[in-house]
Amino acid sequence: MEEMDTEIEELAQVLVHRLDSTPPHLRLLIGIAGIPASGKSTFAKFLTDRVNSLLREQGLERPRESSAGLPTHAQPRHTKSERAILVGLDGWHLTRAQLDAFPDPKLAHDRRGIHWTFDGESYVNFVRQLRGPITSTMDVIRAPSFDHALKDPTPDAVLIQPYHRVVIVEGLYAFLSITPWKEAGALLDERWYIKVDPVEARRRLVVRHVLTGVAKDMKEAEWRADENDGPNGLFIIENLLEPTRTITSTELPVSLLD
Repeated sequence: MEEMDTEIEELAQVLVHRLDSTPPHLRLLIGIAGIPASGKSTFAKFLTDRVNSLLREQGLERPRESSAGLPTHAQPRHTKSERAILVGLDGWHLTRAQLDAFPDPKLAHDRRGIHWTFDGESYVNFVRQLRGPITSTMDVIRAPSFDHALKDPTPDAVLIQPYHRVVIVEGLYAFLSITPWKEAGALLDERWYIKVDPVEARRRLVVRHVLTGVAKDMKEAEWRADENDGPNGLFIIENLLEPTRTITSTELPVSLLD
């Protein structure tokens, strides 16, 4: 954990410094990708938390309302009152009902998690909205999240407010090089790839599938790791836009990794 803490501290500082040079009407967009069980979700969460902590330490929390009733970010003068928010790509999973409508529903459910079981077009549209300028009259940008209890996405669960100047998006396909995903990847300011040894990732996956109840036993967990997660990981490695930074995955308890 100490090694990870040091790296997160350094990278959070990088983002805070980069935000300082980002025009006040724009957001800083970071994509974090990696194969299944690379640790990307855990890394992204800790990174977002640390960025927010640094902003708080510098007195850069969510802006107060101005006398005109508008957040200070909407004023013409430059301000550093911003916050970071994390968005998970899992929210763009197709629903189970949508998978039922596939020509081969069993295959669609068995392969749930592969790129074609996501709503890539909707994800791209979300990143387009984030890339647009922040104005005093702009609407809140909404994103879905994934409800693991329901095993389906929850629409409009994440609200990107105008004062959210740093948006971190994490997920398997955050910046693929294929259509339609590549447009979203090209719009990101940073594309960070979490690198992990595939053998280690498989070990983590098997244990995690059993612990979380995704698989009823080790045999099923190994099948899922080999027939779904493994091929998905290979596809990601072969079809990524060039990362702006590669980060080596740190050893963490399996329960924390995603």
